[in-house]
Amino acid sequence: MSETVDAGEAPDWRRRHWVPTGLGILFAAIFFVASLTPSLIPRDPVMQGALSGISAAVGYGVGSLLVWVWRIMLLPLPGPSGERAVRSLLVLVALGLCGWGLWNAAEWQNATRAVMQLEPVSTAHPILVGGIALAIFLVLWAAGSGFMLLARRTGGALGRVLPGRVGPVLGVLVAVFVSWTVVNGVLVRKGLALADDAFAAGEQVFDPATEQPMDPMMTGSAASLIGWDELGNRGRDFISRTPSAEEIADYWGEDAKRPVRVYVGRVSADTARERAELALEELIRTGGFERELLIITTPVGTGWMDPGAHDTIDFMWGGDTAQVGAQYSYLTSVLSILTNVEYGLDQARALFDVIYGHWLTLPEGERPHLYIHGLSQGALNSQAEFPLFDVLDAPPKGAMWAGSPFVSPLWSYVRSNRNPDSPAWRPSFGNGSMIRVTNQANTLDSAPAPWGPIRFVFLSYGSDPIVNFDFATLWRRPAWLEEPRASDVSPEMRWFPLVTAFQVGLDMTIALAIEGYGHFYVAEDYIDAWAALTDPPGWSEARAEELKAIFEARPPPW
Repeated sequence: MSETVDAGEAPDWRRRHWVPTGLGILFAAIFFVASLTPSLIPRDPVMQGALSGISAAVGYGVGSLLVWVWRIMLLPLPGPSGERAVRSLLVLVALGLCGWGLWNAAEWQNATRAVMQLEPVSTAHPILVGGIALAIFLVLWAAGSGFMLLARRTGGALGRVLPGRVGPVLGVLVAVFVSWTVVNGVLVRKGLALADDAFAAGEQVFDPATEQPMDPMMTGSAASLIGWDELGNRGRDFISRTPSAEEIADYWGEDAKRPVRVYVGRVSADTARERAELALEELIRTGGFERELLIITTPVGTGWMDPGAHDTIDFMWGGDTAQVGAQYSYLTSVLSILTNVEYGLDQARALFDVIYGHWLTLPEGERPHLYIHGLSQGALNSQAEFPLFDVLDAPPKGAMWAGSPFVSPLWSYVRSNRNPDSPAWRPSFGNGSMIRVTNQANTLDSAPAPWGPIRFVFLSYGSDPIVNFDFATLWRRPAWLEEPRASDVSPEMRWFPLVTAFQVGLDMTIALAIEGYGHFYVAEDYIDAWAALTDPPGWSEARAEELKAIFEARPPPW
């Protein structure tokens, strides 16, 4: 990734260590400028600087790789003076590009903020971004130069005993192996293990705002099969947020009920099957199968249950609902997928099998309407483990999945096989009798055919990077950037090879930054999705607006 040339000598790949390559600097500038252009989620200067520094380092690596390949193929090169002149020219062009990019950085960032009705960035934004990006680039450049030094030294040693260019090529392979072993085997794995321990410890710290239920019919009470201390913070939050009958009655009427909620913490039992069976016993004890609606929910990676999804359906059905979930991880969804994705898959399948198995034993006319729900990784897990073809003789009424990650099997199939006249960010599938997709603009009533016996509703925002990320974005333009675009995706956003994938990848880490956009799904949109899925009694547009106003007045869920 660097070069030096002794005066009067032909260029030699073994003598090049720490002097930056001109082509690498030019590519770094190109990638840097591309990273400043609009993306899905607005970024503060620190996040933007981090992205731009990483992108510049990747660009430098690409340019330096091209130089290395050229040299190792023994293709013609200019002499020392000519090489210095070319390098100087390329550096000047690169500096001009960087200046132009920083001059436009605030305008590009504001293009993303405008579609989300946010205030423009400050005038100091480009300066902070440039400084942070430069610092990160220098650190990564030093690490990359160390990598190339290792490759060259190893290649030089091998070149003394191996013919031709075999030694240098093997040197690079050895350096890649050593670097990957250190990064993946030490930094990544140890870091994820520490994160798991930290999240697990945090789950057991009691939030003083949540009090143990006194009602013996609530999960976590003294009479419950599941101890209050076993629920973890996420489970205690879900149970303590249960709307009271009085709260719901103000909207519904005097015959409102307190909803049934069951949650099993990860420490409540050793295996996914045991947690599912414990959930079933508690659901029976609390009368969950005697309610009109029963919803099996797979939580997000941390075990969190979104109040915007769960409280709304309770109000819509007057509290005649039961909801059950089981925790499988302490980590965020992204970290959980990277470490132990099978935990979530096993828990989703076990919970469904156990609850559905008991539901089947009930007389057909006395069963509650059965639904499935999942948000984020919960949507991925429940889709992956939903045995659709095994339940067609007695199917659930349907499912509502929000923010399905890009690897979710059913969501991926719907997008890949959507009707040709529909956009990738809101695909229509078939005649709409079974599967419909919506976003902030409710379009669930626009399907050409009426609903069939099973309904699947996908709630998906166009600006959600967890939904939109695709490794293929590295080399091809994603379909969701075609026209027409979602209203929450900036018309200024452009696709660049490699860079856009890094942009969207970083967007995933801040996807919850803006309420109602990205991966931050809100109650108002859940209401429309639940209404289309469950057909609440006496439902109307006026009832919907009244309920949306109630939840709009509530504080954010975290």
